Amino acid sequence: MGYVKVKVIVRNIHKPDLKSELDLLVDTGAIYTSLSCERLLGLGVEPRDKRRFRTADGRVIERDVGAVEIEIKEHSTYSVVILGEPSDAEVLGVTTLEELGLQADPVAGELKTLELLLLYGSNLIDAATAKESSLAEN
Repeated sequence: MGYVKVKVIVRNIHKPDLKSELDLLVDTGAIYTSLSCERLLGLGVEPRDKRRFRTADGRVIERDVGAVEIEIKEHSTYSVVILGEPSDAEVLGVTTLEELGLQADPVAGELKTLELLLLYGSNLIDAATAKESSLAEN
């Protein structure tokens, strides 16, 4: 198994001319994408919230999060990102990957299109609800 590194363009959502191009390591164990606070503030990205994270060594830390546009090849999305501190690694997390409709293939060392699933049709929802109700009655 190998690593997957990708070229990413990060943009300020409100000022798309403010952008940064960088190579990121894909981290399928990371929920959010993490970028340096210095880079994001340089793009005019402001913290919108704080989140708590558990580190690999078990500590719980708090980080600011914001929102950016992330582009990989022809795919683009708005995504929540961690405003990382100097000790934090810059990585591409799985939430961003899923928002882009992509998945990591560590064997091939590349990103591939993700098969997206959709619960389509109200009759499927009605059938599932009816089956659930029937099981609850028994």
